[in-house]
Amino acid sequence: MSGKIFPQVCFTHPGPVAEGGAVCPEWGRTAHGAGDWREMMKLTFLGTGTSQGVPVIGCRCEVCTSEDARDMRLRTSAMVETRGCRLVIDAGPDFRYQMLRTGVRHIDAILLTHEHKDHTGGLDDVRAFNFVDYPTIHRVDLYATPRTLRSVRKDFDYAFAEDKYRGVPEIELHEIDPAVPFRIGEVEIVPVSGHHSPRFEVTGYRFGRLAYLTDFKSIEESEIQKLQGVEVLVVNALRYRPHDSHFNVEEALELIRRIHPREAYLTHLSHEIGRYVVADAALPEGVHLAHDGMQIEIDE
Repeated sequence: MSGKIFPQVCFTHPGPVAEGGAVCPEWGRTAHGAGDWREMMKLTFLGTGTSQGVPVIGCRCEVCTSEDARDMRLRTSAMVETRGCRLVIDAGPDFRYQMLRTGVRHIDAILLTHEHKDHTGGLDDVRAFNFVDYPTIHRVDLYATPRTLRSVRKDFDYAFAEDKYRGVPEIELHEIDPAVPFRIGEVEIVPVSGHHSPRFEVTGYRFGRLAYLTDFKSIEESEIQKLQGVEVLVVNALRYRPHDSHFNVEEALELIRRIHPREAYLTHLSHEIGRYVVADAALPEGVHLAHDGMQIEIDE
């Protein structure tokens, strides 16, 4: 196996829960207490829900009223820890709470997949990382395509003003070319381009044996080739019915079959996906529903 699945997270407490609901005191450690994040790759699902999250406001369906923590989903985001770097993918409206749940005090960079608010709306909260060691200021490096960075500059213009007021987010923007790999520290990152809709591009990321794609509706063959050899693939699967701008479950499974990773995890899930305990069991072997707080250990 290329990865180990960690326990689910409890929404009330900043840690995973055991079978009977007790909070595990080992939150943040690897399976069986082995290893250290600086010596392996670890993926943490910070959020696995759609733009509305799950439960959806006002909804009384069986998923939105479920007491199973695995059915409660913050907006989609993830954290990759490898080779001494801690990288966050997307910072939506739940970014603050997601970071509080992890307990981390430092991140090395944020990678944005695209500019929609469920993926960028929490960027103001990077201020906490800026000032955690005040008076030392830690700027947060942000990597994205030119289009996404233009949106960030517009939406958070006060962070880039010439005459900033005290306490604004300190963000360093880094433009990426989706056709060109780049490095953060010792980590090589391969951008993977797709389309959220016919006119709207989105960027996934490959980190060695791990690839993370969200909000994809289509992907060209040339980009699929970038994913060959991936052992752990994360891909969005909104629901079972077709959708105009997201893979449904069958479209995600088709991509998984083409790439043939050892393990695959579905994310960006709506309440239409059904109860975790039922939907996960119905997936093919080696394919899993991701849930908030799930951690995957990946061999380097």
